Amino acid sequence: MTQKKETKMLKKPPKAYEQMIKKEQDDLVVAYMPALRAMAFKLKEKLPSSIDVNDLISTGVEEMIKLSRRYDKEQNDNFWGFARKRVNGSMLDYLRSLDVMSRNNRKIIKSIDNLIDEYYQEYESEPDDEYLAKKLDLDIEKVREVRTAHAISYTLPLDEQIELYNEDNTLEKIEKDELLEKINEILEDLKERDQLIIQLYYYEELNLKEISEILQISESRISQIHKKLLKKIRERLS
Repeated sequence: MTQKKETKMLKKPPKAYEQMIKKEQDDLVVAYMPALRAMAFKLKEKLPSSIDVNDLISTGVEEMIKLSRRYDKEQNDNFWGFARKRVNGSMLDYLRSLDVMSRNNRKIIKSIDNLIDEYYQEYESEPDDEYLAKKLDLDIEKVREVRTAHAISYTLPLDEQIELYNEDNTLEKIEKDELLEKINEILEDLKERDQLIIQLYYYEELNLKEISEILQISESRISQIHKKLLKKIRERLS
């Protein structure tokens, strides 16, 4: 009877051991907070001012705490290497929850893009929201709402952006791997400068200001090239 009781007691780890493990996990989160904050601020550079970086950090911390409970240092000797993509993914998931692009908003974005193209051809700069609202006969707050959602979408992976602005189900029928393969094929046909903009923005994760300094092109011009490239890719896929 005594032996059975002892065996049963040993099945549950001692409380002191549990506390030690939890402290180790919490210490991991604290140790990599600077890396998480750097990731959040880097992402924030591509986002509208209305998005609070603290919301990104909070989302990342929640995910990192969960990951610390699952982390096995015997399997992976670098916690940030194990957690980095998942933490970044949690921040993108948070942004997706903010970025609801309805069919109507997609149409407004297309109209806005066309107006911006026309305006840029004449003045070599982007028009303000007031100009766009007047031209489209829309409330200025609606224009700002749609443009904010549009700006948030730019932080998503390239394949998701292509799908987001597709109005029919053409892209839904294409498997993700096949879609990425087709996008890569299209990118190879672009001019070297255009390929570089896509690479720097999506793969090197630079913001428009950083790309502007590298290519010696204005930020507004890069923004316009970027939009045209996405439009061209969408048209080729359809």
